[in-house]
Amino acid sequence: MPTSGPAAVLGVPYDAASSFRRGPAAAPDQIRKALASSVGNSWSEMLVDISAPDVLIDAGDVRFAGDDVRDAIDSEVTRVLATGVRPIVLGGDHSITFPVVRAVSRTVERLTILHVDAHADLYDSFEGDRFSHACPFARIMEAGLAARLVQVGIRTMTRHQREQADRFGVEVIDMRGWETGVRPVVGHNEVVYLSVDIDGIDPAFAPGVSHPEPGGLTVREVVSLIQQLDAPLVAADVVECNPEVDPSGITPYVAAKLVKEIAAGMYRVSR
Repeated sequence: MPTSGPAAVLGVPYDAASSFRRGPAAAPDQIRKALASSVGNSWSEMLVDISAPDVLIDAGDVRFAGDDVRDAIDSEVTRVLATGVRPIVLGGDHSITFPVVRAVSRTVERLTILHVDAHADLYDSFEGDRFSHACPFARIMEAGLAARLVQVGIRTMTRHQREQADRFGVEVIDMRGWETGVRPVVGHNEVVYLSVDIDGIDPAFAPGVSHPEPGGLTVREVVSLIQQLDAPLVAADVVECNPEVDPSGITPYVAAKLVKEIAAGMYRVSR
């Protein structure tokens, strides 16, 4: 279980499991450009320079040669983990989280997932597809890949998804709960996988998403959530950034900001 080596960005340019509109496949390249842009610098708020090779490296992109997309993602994440680094996966739509977690879970006895999103993504099936981007956490929990799933920022819960959350014992902190001060409690002895769907952030701050849902978290709140984690982060993903619907171009910069703070958090906690 790599919890002390550098982090590595791994792109997954895939959005074929998206509903309504596509576009997140273009995000890994745009997030990398934002990370490297001279508009800012390579230092995180925690005074960690992510350009240092012991903090963050680039593992390239997953290449899809055949039809089995999930196996390709699983295989590439497994390869990255075997090199002793911790992947920060750049999506892509949220369906990629299932094969990423499947690979990560083989290295961790009891995995805690902290999930930031407007949507619970717990549908058993969505539009006839059990591997839709609306279903990854149902697949993860039914396969027993995580001991604990904590969801933050939810504000689109349906009756079916509420039943699924109850079925799997999911800890849901919706925006009404967040507004009253409810916060996730993660012990320092837990091993965490962080999954951040950019639409968990209010579209006022991150408009480039396929399913904008007003009433969400601020960028500062998500950054603070990352910075306050006092548990080892074994891996993370940042998904559902859709540059094609953001004429301002700000959303890849929001995603890059989160990647920077995640990498810094991995480095800080491992020291």
